[in-house]
Amino acid sequence: MADAPHPRDTTARRQATGPWKPAPDDRSSDQRMTAPPPWAGFAGLRVVPDVHGDAAAFEMAARGAEQAGLFLVQLGDLTDHGPDSPAVLRHIFALIDAGRGLFLLGNHDHKLRRALTGAAIRIEPEGLGRTLAQLDAAPDGAALRARAIAEIARAPAWLRAGDAILVHAGFHPRMLHEAPPPEAGARKPDELVSRAIFGQVTGRTGRDGFPERLHGWVDRIPRGLTVYCGHDRRSTDGRPLRVAGALGGTCVFLDCGAGKGGHLAWLDLPA
Repeated sequence: MADAPHPRDTTARRQATGPWKPAPDDRSSDQRMTAPPPWAGFAGLRVVPDVHGDAAAFEMAARGAEQAGLFLVQLGDLTDHGPDSPAVLRHIFALIDAGRGLFLLGNHDHKLRRALTGAAIRIEPEGLGRTLAQLDAAPDGAALRARAIAEIARAPAWLRAGDAILVHAGFHPRMLHEAPPPEAGARKPDELVSRAIFGQVTGRTGRDGFPERLHGWVDRIPRGLTVYCGHDRRSTDGRPLRVAGALGGTCVFLDCGAGKGGHLAWLDLPA
């Protein structure tokens, strides 16, 4: 796949005819479940977990995906913590415009949109606070803010790709039969979207100040299905962690700490 030709004509990009607006998605859930996937015609998928502002690593992942003819799916949490969240947003928006990638809704993305639309939220100085400061300093900060509000609103909360589920934080069996709700990023998360972007939590706060997380959902993954997720940095050796569930399914935890002192990992899946 290293020298596969690019399957799309990248010259046919969206022309600037006025303020950018996302196309509404008024399809039914069944139509969204059966529509051709956006990676149709590509050699496969490159699955990239939490980036958290590590623009250099994300650019490397995206460049390699293009060279290999792969469609890039980023699993959410584009920003916060790392050195250049505005550049990460530019990269993902360019991939979307070229038809070569997309990102899923993560908890940090959802919170970023709430902040950008004026919601009263707690802002961690080294996380969201850093992203907002970087956007304030960016020459195109206003445009990035507007585009982020629109793109995060319509980012899918999960995707089905053959015998794989791609999701930011946690799996639920309903994801096998239900399409993610449209405009999930613009709404208060329902039970299923909460599982997708926050995972499974106890309702208690841990010593680190963050919600306690559970992983019992791994045991509900059916045989033959693999869930690829980010959110939790569970690896102890710098490589994605593969965990077998009680029903015979598998989860691959991809987050290796990009933007938080670790590095960005990714996996390539065949078409």
